[in-house]
Amino acid sequence: MGKKNVILLISDDEQFFIKLRRKLVFLRRDDCIDSSNYSSSLSKIDAAQTKVVLVHENKNKDKTIKLIEKIKKKFNHISQVLVADNYEADFILAAYEAGIYDFVMSSAKSFEFVIRIINTMKINTMEKTSLRDTRLLIQSGVVDELTGLYSHKFSKNVIENEVNYNLTDKGVFIAAEPSEASKKGFSTEKMAAALKKSLRANDTATLAKGAKFYILLPETDYNGAVKVVEKINHNFGKDFKLKAGIADISGKSFNKYEKEALIALSEAAYSKEDCIFSEDKSQTLDEWLDEDSSKEKNYKLFKQIFNKKLEKVIAPVFFRLQKSYEEKLFQTKIEQFTDSEQYVFTLQNKKLTSSLKIVYPGFAKIVIYINHKGLDSPENTEISYPLTKITQKELINIIENFIKDFKRTAIDR
Repeated sequence: MGKKNVILLISDDEQFFIKLRRKLVFLRRDDCIDSSNYSSSLSKIDAAQTKVVLVHENKNKDKTIKLIEKIKKKFNHISQVLVADNYEADFILAAYEAGIYDFVMSSAKSFEFVIRIINTMKINTMEKTSLRDTRLLIQSGVVDELTGLYSHKFSKNVIENEVNYNLTDKGVFIAAEPSEASKKGFSTEKMAAALKKSLRANDTATLAKGAKFYILLPETDYNGAVKVVEKINHNFGKDFKLKAGIADISGKSFNKYEKEALIALSEAAYSKEDCIFSEDKSQTLDEWLDEDSSKEKNYKLFKQIFNKKLEKVIAPVFFRLQKSYEEKLFQTKIEQFTDSEQYVFTLQNKKLTSSLKIVYPGFAKIVIYINHKGLDSPENTEISYPLTKITQKELINIIENFIKDFKRTAIDR
C-alpha cells in the first residue's frame, strides 16, 4: 500500500531537513515526510502522492517565487506553505500571489509547524470537496460551466435558499447589465471573472436573461452596493460601466425585489445615473397621506414617512450625485451631512459656497432651501414639497439645477 499523505520539504539547505524532521514528530501515523532540493522538486512531486509542499526560502528569493509558480501551475491540487528564514512582507506577499496557502518561520516551534500543515491539509480537502460539488452542480445545470456562475434557471432557488438558510433579511438585490457604450467588447466570461474578484464569499451572483446579472449582497446598504458596482467596473477593465437597479430585500419575496430591481435598472439604462435605488413605496403610508386632510393625522407617522424618504430617496440620490460630480466640478469641494431634521448638500470653491438644505418642519411636507452665500438673487429659493412627491427623479432634477446655478453664479462673480 502506498504512502497516504506525503509532506515534501523543498530546500537547498541539507541541514534544514534534519531540523525539520525533528519538529514534525507529532504528525499523524499516515503522514510521511520526504525531502528534495530545488532542482529535482518537480519530478519528486510527480512521483510521490504529495499532499503538502513546504518550500524553504532560497538565498535567491526570485528562485523561490518562480518555483512556487511552477508548482502551482503544474500541480494545482497541491497545497504549498512557505518556510521563511526572515520576515520580509514584500517577499511573503509575492509568495501568496505566486500560490502559497500559508507561511511559517523556519525558527517556529514544532507545534506551529504541525498546526500550519494540518490547517493547510484541511483547506486542500475543502477545495477538493468544493470542486466535486461544483462539478455535480454543473452536470445538473445549476451552475453554468462557461462562467462558473449560477444559471438563470436556478437564480430564484439559489437566492431564496441563501436568504432563508442564512436567515438574511437585511441587504440589497442588484440587477445589472453593461451600459450601451460598454456592450461593445463585452463578454460574459470576462464579466464573471470581474464579479468573482469583486464579491465576498457570502455574496451571491447569478446569470439572468440576456446580458444581465443578479447579485445578492447581504448586510449591505445602497452606498455599499454602489461601491461594489464600482469595483466590478474597475475589475472588468478601463472605461467599462455597469447599469444597475438596486432593491432592498427586507421583508420581501424574491419576485418582489426582483421586479423592483429590474424596474430601477430600466430607469438607469435611459438616464445619466449608473445606479438607481428602487423606491420602496409603502402603499399603506402613501394612501394614508392621500386621505382627506380634515381627517386627524398622527405626527409620529408623518415622521416615519419622512425617515423612510430620507433613507430610500434622499440619501441615495445625494450620495450618487456627489460621486458623479466630484470629478466634473473643477476645484470644488462637495460635502453632505444629515441629522434628525435636515439633510444638507454643499458646494464650495474659492469664489462661492452654496447649499441645498432639505428640512422637515413636520406633518406632510418638506422644505428645500437653496442658498448661494453672499447673494440676494433669484437663485436663492425656498421650495415646499409634499412628502409623496419627493421621488428620486424629482430630487435629481432639483439638485442638478442647483449645481447648474452654482456653476453659472461662480463664473459671474
